Amino acid sequence: MTAHSEPLAPAPRSRAASVQKISFAGGCEAWLVEDYAVPLVALECAFPGGAAQDAPGKAGCATMLSALLDEGAGPLDDEAFHRALDEKAIELSFSVDRDTLRGHLRTLAKHVEAAFDLLRLAVNAPRFDERPVERVRAQITAGLKREANDPDSRAAKAWREAAFPDHPYGRPTNGTLESIAAITRDDLVAMRRAGFARDGLKVAIVGAIDATRARALLEAAFGALPQTAALRDVPEARMANLGAVRVVDIDLPQSTIRFGAPGVGRRDPDYDAAVVVNHILGGGVFSARLFKEVREKRGLAYSVHSGLQTQQRGAIFAGATSTKNERAAESLSVIESEIAGLAEDGPTDDELAKAKSYLTGSYALRFDSSTKIAGQLVQLQIDGFDVDYLDRRNALIEAVTMDDAKRVAKRLFGAGQLLVAVAGRPEGIEGRHLG
Repeated sequence: MTAHSEPLAPAPRSRAASVQKISFAGGCEAWLVEDYAVPLVALECAFPGGAAQDAPGKAGCATMLSALLDEGAGPLDDEAFHRALDEKAIELSFSVDRDTLRGHLRTLAKHVEAAFDLLRLAVNAPRFDERPVERVRAQITAGLKREANDPDSRAAKAWREAAFPDHPYGRPTNGTLESIAAITRDDLVAMRRAGFARDGLKVAIVGAIDATRARALLEAAFGALPQTAALRDVPEARMANLGAVRVVDIDLPQSTIRFGAPGVGRRDPDYDAAVVVNHILGGGVFSARLFKEVREKRGLAYSVHSGLQTQQRGAIFAGATSTKNERAAESLSVIESEIAGLAEDGPTDDELAKAKSYLTGSYALRFDSSTKIAGQLVQLQIDGFDVDYLDRRNALIEAVTMDDAKRVAKRLFGAGQLLVAVAGRPEGIEGRHLG
């Protein structure tokens, strides 16, 4: 090194290099990150299907199934199963979205065998005993009754039903009072049998465990599942009723507004530019246009946001806010105006630079715990990316140019039509059609 030379900056740490791929159970693959900083192991797994697999008239079946997988399995009834979890501080739960049913496991490394054995039982031999089935049914029913008086839930439900009236994406994932009452034990057994297979299984493990031990535990947990799932075909979702406003009458002083339009798919070449454009519009930060115009300048609402939802059979741009009934029409008008302005003129240089800086700088926050890392790795597998995306992602955001942003803003918002659902008693909105 010469007297005037600068020391070389350390190379950025590669996230992809820390990921090992483990083959197990005759063709399945898990992504493993060994990390012995703390004596914990986290696992995330996902089976394809989700709430989109609910049969007509049985909406909520996948939700009910996910809630019952840890309510007794194999020789353990619900009380014995929970006692086994509690005795070793094992966290095991399941959840469902529209396209997947997911498992979440977190355990001390010294209890990893016991934890994986409980996972094995839950996935392969759930009991669906009458007592927990009826308890979970009652819990979901109580939640649905609360949602009946919640404007945000009502607006979201109305928006979905209007957007996808003849598609599984239009059904509520938690079902309805009628559909939950109609779900039988046989429905739950059939859904688990049809959906739990090895061909679509995605798995990630993070923590104090090596590849040899992880492979053996995965074989034991998932190896007995059938090779192929028997899922219903889910067609592409085409959004309906663009330009319409649906009003749900609720006697409250505030109105909740949901708005949206078709989005950009996760594997679309324009996706990264769409992320940047949405961040500029309403990405949930103080610099977003909607926040500035709706909250800061006019005081119309406490919060307003927009986002991209990349479901596997259809992508959505969607947003929401809540405001006083008498200011609902003004709030919606401001939102429409900002969307139209971004479509017409694109962002400013400053907005583009700040959005890219925030999105790249905040990416590390998705990896600040073993549970988050496992979740990110499973999502990448679901989306069809390889591990190198972990290192490429920020470069993809940085590569978005002003021309890209303008083109994608016009693509997302240029049609000028939103589907809107409002819950409350909004003044000046009922019966209005947009576009």
